[in-house]
Amino acid sequence: MSGWEAVLTIVGLTVITVVTRVFFMATDRELPLPGWLRRGLRYAPLAALAAVVVPEVVMSQGHLIATWRDARLFAVAAATAWFFWRRTLLGTIVTGMVVLVPLRLLLGW
Repeated sequence: MSGWEAVLTIVGLTVITVVTRVFFMATDRELPLPGWLRRGLRYAPLAALAAVVVPEVVMSQGHLIATWRDARLFAVAAATAWFFWRRTLLGTIVTGMVVLVPLRLLLGW
């Protein structure tokens, strides 16, 4: 990419960012949203989190993991079990790390 293309890309991305953020603040009244869209937007944070976490758990270097001997699988299973048992986010994170770290450090998974 040449210098001119890089500048054009940066300016274009800046314009897109500003327009999308100002769009919601430009009007004095609330924009009406259909009920189906409001219900769908409730799931957007969960969908975004899943889109980030799931590939990190089931893939390694761009390929699906081919073995069950992966510390991430056991950490996710333990953390999920903790969450459904106790419903605490901090406990879920701690449980996952308590399983992940020893498997990585001691067994080299």
